Amino acid sequence: MKVCIRDTAAAVTAVSAVVALAACGAGAGGDPGGGNTPSIGLLLPDATTARWEAQDRPLLEKKIKELCDTCVVEHANARGEVGTQQEQMDSMITKGVDAIVLVAVDGKSLASSVSEARAAGIPVIAYDRLAQGPISGYVSFDGKEVGRLQGRALLKAMGDGSDGSDGTPQPQIVMMNGDPADPNSALFKEGALSVLQGKVKIGKAYDTPLWRAETAHMNMSAAIAALGADAIDGVYAANDGLAGGSISALKANKVAPLPPVTGQDAELGALRRIVAGDQYMTVFKPFGPEAAAGGAMAVAAARREALEEVATSEVTPRGGERVPAVLLTPMSVTADTIKDTVVKEGLHTVQQICTPQLRAACEEAGLI
Repeated sequence: MKVCIRDTAAAVTAVSAVVALAACGAGAGGDPGGGNTPSIGLLLPDATTARWEAQDRPLLEKKIKELCDTCVVEHANARGEVGTQQEQMDSMITKGVDAIVLVAVDGKSLASSVSEARAAGIPVIAYDRLAQGPISGYVSFDGKEVGRLQGRALLKAMGDGSDGSDGTPQPQIVMMNGDPADPNSALFKEGALSVLQGKVKIGKAYDTPLWRAETAHMNMSAAIAALGADAIDGVYAANDGLAGGSISALKANKVAPLPPVTGQDAELGALRRIVAGDQYMTVFKPFGPEAAAGGAMAVAAARREALEEVATSEVTPRGGERVPAVLLTPMSVTADTIKDTVVKEGLHTVQQICTPQLRAACEEAGLI
């Protein structure tokens, strides 16, 4: 997968520009055919990862309604099944929606459906994950930077690692990578390895289909059995679900103290684990700006506005053409930065994070 950055302007500028473009079309009063009820399909990949239904869906629907109060959002969740999502794409095409926002279960497998949408004159906006096929636009975060943030944090927690040249043994880690069908997983892994390689020993590495926490638990138990309970110095977990599964396996196998564990998505459970000291960090990808850009790009696409004029970047899906994109910047979150990141941005409140059991830890972290 090749990602080409055409302009490194700030993400906020990108979102504002997309919103402005969509708003300019609002006075036109409807879809490309001149009707008053343009429709936008919103296809989510699964219910396993909390963010899709709890964060992205309501934020996307809100932004679409703000920009187009007559727009109808047609929502469906594939629940991790490629075939189901292909059927949902077929349904959207049959209904003749004006645009589709697609979070692909498997970007490669959805390529033919994206092609069918293009043939039907329906632009597809790939959201968060880069789908193959003739997409019209792409909104996401810089996936390689996500991995780099995770890798840097893990090295810091382990004492910056070692190249072995001074006789110091390299710390040994387990890599709990994401779903191989999710193109973002490869970007996260590439970014992490660009930081970690040469400074750590990778004892075990696993891919995790459908991002299932229970699979991470099983794989971490296998890693402990193979490497030894005292031989794991750190865990690269690609997201918070995998972090939770890994940590539960470490605890079940009496590993103490726990090694530093990375994560992603700033889930509430992960933030509580970070405060408690069970998880070292997570990556916060502010869902508001991503949904704002995605919703605005979808409305603009439904109105057949030129997306190239508002995107700050461009991407080239494998075997495809260059398309306009908005790539946003992720943030690293540890116990001492929760207040200035996820709380400040309104993702979670201190009251939600700091349960009575965590009061002392929250005081130590400066949250209360």
